[in-house]
Amino acid sequence: MKLLFKKITIATAIGGAGIIAIGALCYAIGARVNTSKSIPLGLYWTSGQPAQKGAYVLFCPPRVRVIAEAKHRGYLASGFCPGDYGYMMKKILAAKDDTVTISAAGVSVNGVLLPLSAPLGKDRAGRPLPRYQFTSFVINNAEVLLMSDVSGTSFDARYFGPVNRSHIKTVIVPVITW
Repeated sequence: MKLLFKKITIATAIGGAGIIAIGALCYAIGARVNTSKSIPLGLYWTSGQPAQKGAYVLFCPPRVRVIAEAKHRGYLASGFCPGDYGYMMKKILAAKDDTVTISAAGVSVNGVLLPLSAPLGKDRAGRPLPRYQFTSFVINNAEVLLMSDVSGTSFDARYFGPVNRSHIKTVIVPVITW
């Protein structure tokens, strides 16, 4: 019985190490898994495509007070970005020369109200949520507006505003989503 237990333990360890190795290899060659509600759940692949309006991107959040508070509240994970922030995945919904208006009704781009974009007043714990202070502005060449177009509860630009393009690490392309 001891020998059988030892063989099972060794086989389990080898199998676990193999799974970790396969996962690391997939990550190294570009596979990314989204488990948040910010973009459709699923498997994505990093690409060399340009970061343009409509693209999904992986980015490091800026080191600003609202992001630090979001991490403290548990909206963001720890990770490899400056400030010990985890990567975020969003969609570029506004880019150069787009006019953005943030109001209680939601976020409008060039006069069109984006679905699911109304800022929430409070989080699930009842704490007040920040709101980006500018109500109307034009996106410049160095910025993008990163938001969810599939969730009204995503922590995105309606709370932290536009992000400098230098924060974008890569464009991600959906492989399988659900």
